[in-house]
Amino acid sequence: MTPAERFHDVYEEYYPRVLAYATSLVGRQVGEDITSETFTVAWRRIHNDVPHPSLPWLFGVARNLVREMRRGDALRYLLAAEEAQRVASGTQAQAGDVAAMVADRHIALEALANLPESDRELLTLIAWHGLSTKEATQVLKCTGAALSVRLYRARRRLEKALETAQASDPAEAASAPTAGVTQPHSKGAPA
Repeated sequence: MTPAERFHDVYEEYYPRVLAYATSLVGRQVGEDITSETFTVAWRRIHNDVPHPSLPWLFGVARNLVREMRRGDALRYLLAAEEAQRVASGTQAQAGDVAAMVADRHIALEALANLPESDRELLTLIAWHGLSTKEATQVLKCTGAALSVRLYRARRRLEKALETAQASDPAEAASAPTAGVTQPHSKGAPA
């Protein structure tokens, strides 16, 4: 397989997931720029540096590019997280009590936005972007043991943030406390 063919395969397979990841970090417009730059780096390094499977490596490149141009606040993060979830799922909302779903989603996103950036990134890598803990260690450049501890602590902080967000709005909390909240969980990580 030629480098051009390999790049084409990597691009076709991973572009949507890299875009969803970048979008969750910086919003749709900047996320598209980060994704383009990520694949530019992959093109330049396809001969030697792009491993198989490539997704964790691509996420790592995107993460480093975002770090270089980080500019965001909690509101933009909420919008980006919603967009990333929509892009990653590729599905329309199912029929049901729309008001309850909106309230629950608002509580979940508010809780997520109140977490430290490192917790948000870790939880979204696992829960929304579907990476295994092994793949997440490659993106975050840490050991499996360190990731397991960080993931356990991030989940506990998310639970507390959800409780706080629900307590601050009893009308929304009465609907269904955690419906619509994707609980991050993967094999090998403490629950």
